[in-house]
Amino acid sequence: MDPEVRAKGPGKCPRCGMKLLAGLPDPLEFRLELSTAPRHLRAGQAADLKLVVVHPKTGKPVRDFELIHEKLFHLFVVSEDLTVFAHEHPEPPVIGGPPEFTLNWTFPKPGMYRLMADYYPLNATPQLTVKTLFVSAGERNTPIPPLPSNTHVQLTTEPVQAIAGERTRLYFTLNPVSGLTPWLGAWGHVLVASADTVDLIHTHPFIADGGARMQFNVIFPRPGKHKVWVQFERAGLVNSAGFDLDVKPL
Repeated sequence: MDPEVRAKGPGKCPRCGMKLLAGLPDPLEFRLELSTAPRHLRAGQAADLKLVVVHPKTGKPVRDFELIHEKLFHLFVVSEDLTVFAHEHPEPPVIGGPPEFTLNWTFPKPGMYRLMADYYPLNATPQLTVKTLFVSAGERNTPIPPLPSNTHVQLTTEPVQAIAGERTRLYFTLNPVSGLTPWLGAWGHVLVASADTVDLIHTHPFIADGGARMQFNVIFPRPGKHKVWVQFERAGLVNSAGFDLDVKPL
């Protein structure tokens, strides 16, 4: 998950809590097959998503996965206009059943959606795979639920103006902070999306200790408008907060 983290012996990654492995397997890129039922998606209509991970050398579906942040599969759903954001965990394959992860989900509005899958095939390396879906207008749209929150979140950056290609420190200040607990193996999670949803970045705190401020480090690959979502758990509620960020060229 964080390949730049190194240690002299066995242990856990200080950023994401995952077990450190001796050496790195060959960085093979696995294929993700996505199908839906119904095939033609409509806004406001529940759909079944099926996701199958395929080994790049054997061409066979993968059944065995490592836990990654306490789950076998993470799926981020982002709408083209960046108004819809969700972090879901599809159901894993059933023993004796087809080798597929499944999720029943309702797309609240028509348009293009980007789905970023985060998974870790056994004896391989963590994978980030992006798929695209198109949703037609339905009889009626489903209201977009507000992002859940019981905490005020403020975002500041260093430098104050984010520059493409250079490291930007994202500081999230939480108030109140009492009751903050790790969620999915980390104090926080961040997803960054460019305005055209081409660039999607999933990362975890560089510095966080359960206090009022968390630091994330991000290198934006291109200038332009971006959306940043941060997630954390406080007082039993998984909070999500979104921020608009303008990235300037170098």
